[in-house]
Parts: sequence; structure tokens; C-alpha cells
Amino acid sequence: MRRVNHRWWAWVRLILLGLVLAGISGVVMVLPLLPTEQVVIEAGGVVPRDISAPRRVSYESAILTAEQQERAAASVQPVYTSPDDALARQQFDRARQVLDYLGSVRADTLASPAQKRALIKAAPDLADLPADMIDNLLGLSDDGWNRVEHETLRVVGVAMRSEVREDRLVEILEEQVPDLISLDLSDEETVVAVALVQSFVVPNSSFDPQATADARERAREGVGAVLRTFEAGQVIVREGEIVEPLDIEVMDQLGLRQPQTSWTDFAGAILLAMLGTVLLFLYLARFQSEVLWSGQRLLLLVSLLSVFVLGEGLMLPGGEILRYLSPAPAMAILAVATLGPHAGVATAFFLGGVAGMIADNSLEVVTYTVLGGVVAALTLGRVERISALFRAGAFAALTHVLIVLVFYLPQDSGVAHPSGMLVAGLAGIANGGISASLALGGLFLIGPLFDIVTTMRLIELSRPDHPLLQQLLREAPATYHHSLMVASLAEQAAERIGADALLTRVGSYYHDVGKITRPYFFAENQLEGVNPHDRLDPRTSAEVIVSHVKDGVDMARRYRLPRRVRDFVPEHHGTSWVSFLYDKAVQLAGDTASIDADDFRYQGPKPQSKETALVMLADGCEAAVRAMRPTSAEEVEEIVSRVFFDRISDSQLSECDLTLRDVESAREAFISALKGVFHPRIQYPRSEGGANA
Repeated sequence: MRRVNHRWWAWVRLILLGLVLAGISGVVMVLPLLPTEQVVIEAGGVVPRDISAPRRVSYESAILTAEQQERAAASVQPVYTSPDDALARQQFDRARQVLDYLGSVRADTLASPAQKRALIKAAPDLADLPADMIDNLLGLSDDGWNRVEHETLRVVGVAMRSEVREDRLVEILEEQVPDLISLDLSDEETVVAVALVQSFVVPNSSFDPQATADARERAREGVGAVLRTFEAGQVIVREGEIVEPLDIEVMDQLGLRQPQTSWTDFAGAILLAMLGTVLLFLYLARFQSEVLWSGQRLLLLVSLLSVFVLGEGLMLPGGEILRYLSPAPAMAILAVATLGPHAGVATAFFLGGVAGMIADNSLEVVTYTVLGGVVAALTLGRVERISALFRAGAFAALTHVLIVLVFYLPQDSGVAHPSGMLVAGLAGIANGGISASLALGGLFLIGPLFDIVTTMRLIELSRPDHPLLQQLLREAPATYHHSLMVASLAEQAAERIGADALLTRVGSYYHDVGKITRPYFFAENQLEGVNPHDRLDPRTSAEVIVSHVKDGVDMARRYRLPRRVRDFVPEHHGTSWVSFLYDKAVQLAGDTASIDADDFRYQGPKPQSKETALVMLADGCEAAVRAMRPTSAEEVEEIVSRVFFDRISDSQLSECDLTLRDVESAREAFISALKGVFHPRIQYPRSEGGANA
């Protein structure tokens, strides 16, 4: 039941902290964090005060350029198709046929004038001819008719070869056709010829929308960029005036306007931040799940990201140079140093996405932030020296410079203003140093605040002048030297199997600090022939021996050692036996029934990590070899192997993640080191003076 409740609380904690991170990120994406000189206004609003340009600016006005382009496009005349030659021939042939028909009607001697008028009206092309025009046609002489017929065909051919548009048809028929009639015709012949030509001239050119659109587009493309320039201090718009779109444009160029925000802006930003948070958690669940399920680590992750998101919100809107100085790689370095490499990479991507949104969807800012952080995370490695932090910062600085070059060189601005590229590059270099320095300071703060074991904190704890180590040296010097030996053994084994060697060494220094309370109850601190256990019964002696673990935990808490270092105190004995006292108690009692075996066991827990398990094995091997004083290398190997066998058979290593290969590597490391320390010495012959060499 307790395990179910713990799992339920872990999910609740994960969801709550995820919502906190998403909420902070979403708000920072939308709202500026510091008061600014920006005004909240839209086109059509009234300006509350004079707004002047803070600096000189020259920019391409999209509004004026668009207006100029539209004027150029509007000046382009509609494009029509070329005259249709096939239609011209068709109308010419039709005119010949109709004229032949009219000639036959005129020549018909049997038809009366009324019948001739009816026959002419029956022709489709002549149905609109007025009655008086038909009478004029019939009244022409044969020579006159021949001239009219010839001139009609000629003018129809000329007119139909030229462009006749639908919208200009009336103009052509009423103005141009009469001008085409030969002056050799009489007035009566001219009137008839004009009427006949007008019957056969039809539109032969239509509007071409595609060609017109193409011509207008070419006209737009031919318009160059329209530049607007404002000098520093020049008034853009005065108090009380109505703001025009052009005013909005220049204010946006100078960053003087803060767009109005609505609930939809917040909703969209928070949803985007929630998506980023979910992706962050999914990545960590796949590659480094302990970060999510450890409340301490999850709180550290969310706290670090929230602080750096707020920092991005303060710096990115502050100007072009500040965006290059934003120390995002420090986030990745801190995450790697405290949580692990996958956390460093994941936080770099998360912070980069947020930074891009803050910087108005800038791809450059996203690339700059993400790649700077990822490179810092991947080049950091294990932080065992301060120089590692600055090495990672140097690689991040180099990455920043390359990104600046990538985004500046293809642009005209990079060529026209090389100083801008130079300043951005120098800011990127400075960013690497700033990030490493912030990470160094952050590590000193994070360790005590979150009880996290950092390299800086371990280095500080490993110093011989630490008050607790000094007390151990004064009160229990033999235990102090025993701890140094255990540290040397365990550290060598940790390096062989890939465990945290620095943590192992520091944990070894403090694993027996509980012996400070009663140092002379432990064999290494006893004077020759003086053993206080001789005056105590086995159960009391076992109680004193076992209590050094509890005393050590209390002392470690009093000196505020990190939890992972404190774990070495109880776990280096696990739940093992104080076997020699148990055997003594059984001997005195005569049987095992009257002896409670639990009185002779340590309370544990068993080692939970590779590091504490190595210290357990090193502690047992060093004590056994020192006590048995082997006379050969084979005896050293036998003693070490027996200690390993006893710990494994007693299931002391069942809860840590040491493999059989790790155990064997550790055994070999211990044997090699102990052979060099506890080797048999050559007995030099005694000189006559009585002194040994």
C-alpha cells in the first residue's frame, strides 16, 4: 500500500512541477518581465504622448513598397489577344456571300420593290438595316452598286485585320469605319457602304486575364524597395494624433510598440510550453528516468529551467547584444553536472525553443541557444576539475561564433556592417566564459540547497582540513589512516568499473567517522594489550561496535554532509554480522537458542550503489589483511577472496547494481594494491651495534 501511495505521489509531483514549468515558460513568452518604454497601441488609436525615434533607423517600408507596387500594377493596360485571322477570313467570306445575294436581289426584275425589301430583311446579317437604307441600296445605279460592293469588301478586310475589342466596337463602327471609306464614293454610296461594313465587323480580340496578370506582376517586381529613414530624436507621431499603419510600422522597427495581448495569446503560449515540457519529460523518462521520479532532482530540474527561462525573458528583449550574451550554456552545464548528460541535452532544446518564442520566432536565437547548450553538455564529461567547466564554455563560445557567421554572412547586413558581426561574435565568445563562471558559482549553491553531490562539493569535502576529518585524525588517528587506505582501494576499483571514483574516495574518508565517539573500542585504535571489550559481555560489546554506524550518521548530519556521502556510513556494513562477538556469545552461553542473532547484526541498509558496495568490500579487505598480517602474496589473495565470498554469500551485494564482472575487477584491484602495501619485509641481519637497518 505504501508503494502504491508513493507512486501516486510521484505522479502528482511530476504533473504539478510540470505545470509550474509550463506556466512560467508560457507567461515569459508573452509578457515582458521589465517595464519598458513601449506603448500599447494599434492603428486607429490615439497616441498618449509624443513618440520619437531613439536612434537612427533606415528600413524598407513594406506598406509604401506595397502601395508603389499596386500603383505600378494599376498603370498596366489590360492585355488582349491578337486579332483572329480565321475570324477575319470568315467575316470577309460572309460579306462576299451577302453582297452577292444583294446583287441578285437587285437584278431580279420580277420582284416588286416591297418584295426586294422583304428578301433583304430576311438575310440574318441585314435584318437591322433601316428601311430608308434598304431603299438607298436598291436605288443605286449598277456602277454605284459595284463601287459600294468593292469598297465594302475592302474595308471589311482592313477592319478585321486590325484589333477590334468588345469594349471599343461601337467606337470603331461609328468613328473609324466611316474614315476608311474611299472618297471616290458619293454620299449615297458612302452611307450604304458604311452600313454594310458595320454589319460584318465583329470583335476579333478578347481580354487575356493571364497575360494581364503577368504584366501587372512584372510591373510590381520592377518596383524597388521603398526606404524610410528616421533620425535619432525625430518625432514619429505626436500626442493626440491618430496612429496610421505607417506609424505602427516604424514603431515596430524601433521596438517602441508592445502588441496588445489577449487570453488567446496566453493560451497558445502555455499550450506550446506544455508540449515542450511533455517532450522534455518523455525524453528523460526514456534515457534518464531517475531525474523524474526523484523529488529532489525533479525540483532541481524545474527550478533551474525556471530561473534560466526568466533570465532569457529579461535579456532577449533587451537588445541585439544582450541576446548573444544570454548564458544558456550555463543551464546545460549545470544540468549535466548535477543531473546527468541526457538532462543537459534535453534542457538545451527546451530552453532554445522558449528563447526562440521570446525573440519573436527567431531561428537564429533558437539555433544559437540549442547548439551552444548541446555542445557544452556533450563536451563537459565528468566534472572532476574546475577546468572542465571552462573547457565546455570554450567549446560553446566557438559554436556561438560559427552560428553568428552562418546567419550573418549570407545577409547584406553582414557585408555592409562587418562591425555588427564582429560585436555579435565577441559577445558569443564572452558568453562561453560567462556561462562557465555562472555554472561554477551555481554548483557551489546548488549542492547545499538541494543536497546534491557536485564535484565542487566533493572536492571541498576531500580536503584534509575539513573539520570532521581533522577531528577524526585527532581522536582516532588509526581509523583516519584506515579510511585513507580504504579510499585508495575503493577509488582504484571504482575507476576500473566506471563508477564515480571521486564520490567513492570522499565516501571512504567519512565512512567510519562514528568511531570518534568511542575510538578505543575499535582494534586499530587500541594500545598493545589494552582491550576494553575484555571487561564487557559480548552483547554489550556488539552494541558498542554496531552503534558507531548510528553515531556516524548523526555526526555526518551535524556536519551537513550530502546525503550520498552520508549513505556510506550505514551501507558500508550493510546488515553483516559482528561474527567474532557472536561466536564468543555462543561459546559463553553453550548453545545458540539463548542468543538473539539480531543483536550481533548491523541495521543496514545493504549497499544501494556501486560506490558504497566497493567501500564495504574495501573496508573488509583492508581490515582483514591488516589483522592477519599475511606473509606472502598468495595469502593476501586468499584473504581478499574470502572477504568477497563472505559478503556475497551473506547477500550483502544483492541490492546494488554491481555485476559479476565488476566484482571480479574490484577483487583484482584490491589484491594488486594490498600486495604492494602488506608485502613481507626482508629481515636484515642485526649489526653489532644492535640496530636494525
